Amino acid sequence: MKGDIGLKAQSEVELTSTNENPPTINAESKGFKALLRKMSNQKALLVMTIPFVIWLIIFKYLPIWGWTMAFQNFKPAQTFAEQEWVGLDHFKFLFLDNHFLRVLRNTIAMSVINLVLGFITAIGLAILINELRNVGFKRMVQTISYLPHFLSWVVAASIVSFTLSFEGIINDLLIRFNFVEDPVLWLGVGKYFWGILGAAETWKNVGWNAIIYLAAIAMIDQEQYEAAIIDGASRLQRIRYITLPGMSTVIVILLIMNLGYILESGFEPQYLLGNPLNVDYSENIDIFVLKYGISMGNFSLATAAGIFKTVVSFIFLFAANSISKRLGGARLF
Repeated sequence: MKGDIGLKAQSEVELTSTNENPPTINAESKGFKALLRKMSNQKALLVMTIPFVIWLIIFKYLPIWGWTMAFQNFKPAQTFAEQEWVGLDHFKFLFLDNHFLRVLRNTIAMSVINLVLGFITAIGLAILINELRNVGFKRMVQTISYLPHFLSWVVAASIVSFTLSFEGIINDLLIRFNFVEDPVLWLGVGKYFWGILGAAETWKNVGWNAIIYLAAIAMIDQEQYEAAIIDGASRLQRIRYITLPGMSTVIVILLIMNLGYILESGFEPQYLLGNPLNVDYSENIDIFVLKYGISMGNFSLATAAGIFKTVVSFIFLFAANSISKRLGGARLF
């Protein structure tokens, strides 16, 4: 009996020592083997991605070689070895040029306006559509709201221009209700351009942007709403404490992604709605690159402006993602 007890105690000691000192495993080797195993199990998917990887390399990574033009006085007729290298001269010119600084101001202002209006209106429209009880009316409202997205900016800009013209409906209503005495040339006053652009972008894209928020709302557990109704929560309380928190992850992810495009205020609407009367407010970096870079053959200056946009977008994207990560919120990576 005593012998059995001793053997049992000895085995328990050995088991304890084994648990306290487990055999070391090379984590990197294990992770690499797991990756290979996963790849072997997904051969069909890997083969399907090959064309897209090739497309990505050809059209997204190989053109980065063209960034070297920003550090040269690039001449199309000369070979790479014959180009004159000027270092950061083109970047210095950009940041010392008052015209470019004004263009940068316009770009940031229009991007911020589009970002704020786009988020607020899309989230609000998604919530309002979700609160509709008549399914047929809900579908009709959603369809009408995202139809303008499929209009080209050539058509959309024509509609906006006609609406804001002297004989347009905006001036007609303002005069009829005695807000103004004479028609206003809205697109001829520079200080109005940012607001007009923000309203036009919202009208064109709000319905389309709301779709992803409607999808996020659809993923919320409906039992939460039922429980809230039983507890006597009002509709506004259900929106505040259930709908908005349920959408928070999607909102944060989209905000981070959009901050990466902070200098991408657009090109077509500014180009089509802009004119010599509002050029001080309508011209952005893309139009600057077209007018003073590509059109004038100054490809080095155009490339320098493009690199500046890319670097700023990169910084904003990673900064927003890092801040969200530290705050414990949703993040891209």
